[in-house]
Amino acid sequence: MARFIDELKRTHHCAALRGTDIDAEVVLFGWVQNRRDHGNLIFVDLRDREGITQIVFDPDDAPEAHSMAEAVRNEWVLGIRGKVRARGMQKSKKTGEMVSATNPNLATGEIEVVVSEATVFNQAETPPFEIRDNLDTKEEIRLGYRYLDLRRQPLQKALRMRHEINQATRNYLSGQGCLEIETPMMVRYTPGGARNFLVPSRLNLGSWYALAESPQLFKQLFMVAGFDKYFQIVRCFRDEDLRVDRQPEFTQIDVEMSFINQDDLFTAIEGLIFAIWDAVGIDLSKQYPDRTFPRMKFADSMRDYGNDKPDMRFEMKHVELTDLIIEHGGGGIPFWKPIAEKFESGAYRRDLPAEIVKAMVVPASAGITRAEGDKLEKLAKSMGAGGLARAKVAADGSWTQSPLAKSITPELREAINQATGAGDGDILLFQFGKTSLVHTVLANLRVHIAKKMKLIPEVGHSDDFQFLWVVDPPLFEQEDDGGWAAAHHAFTRPHDEHVDLIEKDPGNVLCYRYDLVLNGFEIAGGSIRLHDPVVQRKVFAALGIEEEEAQEKFGFLLSALQFGAPPHGGIAVGMDRLVMLLTGTESIRDVIAFPKTQKGTDQMSGAPSEVAPDQLAELRVKSTLT
Repeated sequence: MARFIDELKRTHHCAALRGTDIDAEVVLFGWVQNRRDHGNLIFVDLRDREGITQIVFDPDDAPEAHSMAEAVRNEWVLGIRGKVRARGMQKSKKTGEMVSATNPNLATGEIEVVVSEATVFNQAETPPFEIRDNLDTKEEIRLGYRYLDLRRQPLQKALRMRHEINQATRNYLSGQGCLEIETPMMVRYTPGGARNFLVPSRLNLGSWYALAESPQLFKQLFMVAGFDKYFQIVRCFRDEDLRVDRQPEFTQIDVEMSFINQDDLFTAIEGLIFAIWDAVGIDLSKQYPDRTFPRMKFADSMRDYGNDKPDMRFEMKHVELTDLIIEHGGGGIPFWKPIAEKFESGAYRRDLPAEIVKAMVVPASAGITRAEGDKLEKLAKSMGAGGLARAKVAADGSWTQSPLAKSITPELREAINQATGAGDGDILLFQFGKTSLVHTVLANLRVHIAKKMKLIPEVGHSDDFQFLWVVDPPLFEQEDDGGWAAAHHAFTRPHDEHVDLIEKDPGNVLCYRYDLVLNGFEIAGGSIRLHDPVVQRKVFAALGIEEEEAQEKFGFLLSALQFGAPPHGGIAVGMDRLVMLLTGTESIRDVIAFPKTQKGTDQMSGAPSEVAPDQLAELRVKSTLT
């Protein structure tokens, strides 16, 4: 072994050799992907992070190396020296004729390396699963042996892409005048936002750090400090329930800039997205020749799609029917009549309805059968809905396959058909009740049906990248007790023309908060910050936050804002979601080197784990578990 590495240095990676390298002497290092013994010749596919090269052990050329190859098995680590030659002819197993042995599926498929010298760096036990691109092995097994899982090309490709995105981000943002500055990970706990992970302090017994859920307060302090433009590729921590696009620790591209407005921020981030897509070899300029992304108001997004992150790769908009139902007094439908009666009694407000009625048209081309309609209703009920009213539209505009058909007035039926544009064979799906539930149910049904119709892929890479800025959301959201909470955070700047509404009508105050959506996923979010202390006090008052409470929660930031804070704003771009969408993987676990399971555990290392009683005693922490 000493001769390899000490004397024989690697000359090429395993995907580098081509026909132009024929007759060159090369040294390769890597893992055995597979081995084929043809009686006289032994063929091995040698793999490293770049790809595969076929190597040949011939007893006539190198008997010692050939003898060694007889014992070699998958995942052994080898070093070889040899000469590159063109792949020759071989007998076809199907026809018996001599055919070319080149492999068009491999970058190195026109050559092979005849081994003259070899060494075994390390042997390997039989892996618990085969190291290949497509696997049906259970995820918990793969995560338990993540270091083996990471040898597979899809995961290596994803982590390489993360590297390329990191490099593109640093180059672009540095070119925009941003400084990369780090912020603390262990911070003071501040209420609001996501749940924090807590860390006990040994040096300050009884006190706790929180792991930062974002650098939000610190990056604003950078602006107060005069750094003007900041960025950071930062690790963040949130103790939340997990799903396919959420992990307890995740990475975001964090940006903050001074003396900008919303348009300035959008221009900078659109440039960053183009730089990232260019870095991974995708040209976005064909879809977006002006290098800008479309914008949609938050209210329009909620009305038409039921959420603030609509997938714009397909249509199927929702249609708001509440006013029609009120106008027709319920139109003969028993469960719509109470909504109309509330309006007549004055208990219903058109500008802020507690209950709404919406519909969505499923085109006839979807081919939804009665049985499939029943499955859609079960799906709706699983989301909390009481059911899923539906009707099939006939050629004459009448409704079939629906209990609504018997009781609805012809006038309301015609009005709904006209409002929704429903025609022959289309199916109308209805939801009514609490606004948030109606939105949620129809938004999820829209995506579910689109996948069934193959308007979007179930999983996998999409060549259609539909970006959208969702803008102008409300600053406040009403809580169940009638009070108001910040929809994002208490330092978001309201629209100037809405400042007077903060005290009089908080529900109609819009603000400069924004999300960048890609194919139905929120990939970035941020806001222009509120730096005016007068307006800040009005916002706190609307939230019911007294001066003492404000100082307790945000004291150091409030203090900083009094010492000449510039107008500023920022955004955080989700690195993990970006890579997930670019690689077409099913989950962000597939693009993170060592992820956690949906229960927040590390299958490989066994984290989280119990700690010894003396460790807890040293921290003055006592477990209540028995």
